[in-house]
Amino acid sequence: DSSCALLDELVESSTASNATGQLQVIFLDVGQGDSILLISPQGRTMLVDAGDNDQEQRMVDYMKQYGISKIDVMVGTHPHADHIGGMDKVIDQVDVGAIYMPKYTATTRTYESLLKSIKNKNLKVITAKAGVTIDWDDQVQVDIIAPVKAYEDANNNSAVLRIAYGQHSFLLTGDAEGASEKDMLASGAELSATVLGVGHHGSYSSTSNAFLKKIAPEIAVIQSGKDNSYGHPHKVVTDRLKKGKVTILRNDLQGTVTFISNGKELQTQTER
Repeated sequence: DSSCALLDELVESSTASNATGQLQVIFLDVGQGDSILLISPQGRTMLVDAGDNDQEQRMVDYMKQYGISKIDVMVGTHPHADHIGGMDKVIDQVDVGAIYMPKYTATTRTYESLLKSIKNKNLKVITAKAGVTIDWDDQVQVDIIAPVKAYEDANNNSAVLRIAYGQHSFLLTGDAEGASEKDMLASGAELSATVLGVGHHGSYSSTSNAFLKKIAPEIAVIQSGKDNSYGHPHKVVTDRLKKGKVTILRNDLQGTVTFISNGKELQTQTER
């Protein structure tokens, strides 16, 4: 038995470089934009979106702050600047394992710049769409729930991710709006989540009643900037969340919001 224990100890120590046995989901404060950094129980990293163009330096600083030299999986939910603006800089500065984006192109300089950085690193873009499972950490299930089909506008083409570890899960919805929500509901995919990354910065075009009911989150995180010109988050959405007894956390009020889970407990930390 003692040799067994010794073997366990050796196996433990060899994989424990960055491994904490905990999942960290960090909703980074990038002002009016989205960026979520995830660190898996085995120390693998994922970055979903990277804020707007004016957040490039902040994104690079975040990588340093969290000690990240490699992003194992990167997801650009859709080609709007407030989601992919800082991504080219991150790709330029750190190693990237795999990159997922929906099949929806844009003719913007921001998008061109991202493609250039991807090309410079000889990366191939994997299509993000419903039914795709991302191989990230064998203890964590990562499923792409949307886009279910092709839509005319970029927002509904957002990649939507569900990340499950033990008893807790996270649904990250990009800018998915009503049409995509409806199709996700009809698809029969598992949508329940402990934490909801609220769609489209809390815009009234997202987080429909039916969608929210199906997810039944305990906590909702809204990524919108201080005094943004869009009026995000909209009162109709915050009222809907309150009515559903969902705890609301906001980057514009609380700064970066961090969740840490060992699969059983879920800890929440806010910057302010």
